[in-house]
Amino acid sequence: MEDALVRDDRLRLFSFATAEKRVHYLWVLRAFDHARGNYSVLLHAGDVENVLTRLPGDDVPDSSEIPALLEQLHAWGVLERSYDGSRAATLAEYRNRHYVYQFGQAGYRVFRAVEDVLSSRGEDVSLSRLALPDLLADLNDLADANAAGDGELVYRKLSRLDATLSDMAERAARFYLVLGELVRTTEVTPETFLAHKDALLTHMREFSTDLARYAPKLSAALDRVQATGVQKLTAAAARHDERVLLSFEEREADWAQRWWGIEHWFVGVGSEPSESERLRGATINAISAVLGLLRRLTEQRRGGVSRESQLRHLAGWFAAAPSEEAAHALFDAVFDLGRPRHFSVAHPDADIVPVTRSWWDAPPVEIARTLAETGRRPAAGAPGRIQRNDAGVRRLREAQLEKQRRRAEAARSLAAGGVRERKLSEPEAEVLLSLLDAALSARVPVSGRVRSDDASSGTQNGVKLTLRPSGESTVVHTARGRLYLDGLSVEVR
Repeated sequence: MEDALVRDDRLRLFSFATAEKRVHYLWVLRAFDHARGNYSVLLHAGDVENVLTRLPGDDVPDSSEIPALLEQLHAWGVLERSYDGSRAATLAEYRNRHYVYQFGQAGYRVFRAVEDVLSSRGEDVSLSRLALPDLLADLNDLADANAAGDGELVYRKLSRLDATLSDMAERAARFYLVLGELVRTTEVTPETFLAHKDALLTHMREFSTDLARYAPKLSAALDRVQATGVQKLTAAAARHDERVLLSFEEREADWAQRWWGIEHWFVGVGSEPSESERLRGATINAISAVLGLLRRLTEQRRGGVSRESQLRHLAGWFAAAPSEEAAHALFDAVFDLGRPRHFSVAHPDADIVPVTRSWWDAPPVEIARTLAETGRRPAAGAPGRIQRNDAGVRRLREAQLEKQRRRAEAARSLAAGGVRERKLSEPEAEVLLSLLDAALSARVPVSGRVRSDDASSGTQNGVKLTLRPSGESTVVHTARGRLYLDGLSVEVR
């Protein structure tokens, strides 16, 4: 019962947004917010009037209405009221009790929520692509700070990570909500979509690409933080948390819950995908939806008439039909729906469904597609002759084996001679490029491996290429020319 009362009091704070003089209440609260930005918290009715004269806007309340508006906002709990005896210059003024008002904590949040709704614009949404490098840097700094025992830095970095991920989730939710509204209203205003389609697609593709590129780096940085001790991390953050009204155990439990959310964003729980994977999947689906919508709009523009106008004309023809028979004829011509075709098919369970029961009441019966389309029962025809080209298959297999043999020889030659102080042949260059493609695709220090079958012995052999950051560049001489790898060292074995 107590929770219900608290909930009702909180909901009563929004009463000013639906009251008859809601615009006047909003202007009074804007005056308090403006004064708050100038470090003035307590305002008298005269102070509110002075602030309103400096704010640009229409429908500002009169000075005679301000005291009543303040009292009503205090009754709703949006403003807190206190007595200020210093304003009384005479005994009569002291008896009249001068009051000053200020925002309550919950009242200010309600006002900001209403202002955010009124000032929100659909064009302001975006996916926070530039936050990914900050996340990577903060995770690495968090691992170093936790390993060094710097509790203050751990608290600051963990707070920043939590705020950044919350902002990313909020931005993504608003972005896909606005995108869904844009897709739904494109039939009415296609110009709005066509004017921004290129920027929209580019933005989503860049975000998806960066998210895929940073995913392995962020996972590696998260592993570094976990290796330093998660319990040590949450305890350090709780010790430097300045929420003095909470006990240490409550603060530690809160930071442990936040860290679990951070881990869940990067790494999925069990078989469930992580939030980053969900976000990338949602972005790819949104790109597909936008491309499909663009295709439909292009087809409509090419035809010279939109689907909406076609349906409107059709509705007008139905309304202007001279008789019901003419409307039925128009329906048959437009939608190409003929009369139902009846078949004589026995139900497999004849004891439960007798033949005397109407088809309207009987359960459906599965029929063959040939019977439904042509009215003829399907018949087993003669099997078709299989066309085989044994000579072509044999040539393709020989060419495949020869290609595998040459690739295996080139791989063994590359592993034996390496890439330094020699010139690679054309097959060796192809093997090296394929290994470089496998190693550079993740953009992290990894190894790529290529395997091939040994045609003579049937054993497995392979070549392993490892890329490591280096202060010098590596130059590889090949039959195609020189290959420069800036800041990387290459090891082949």
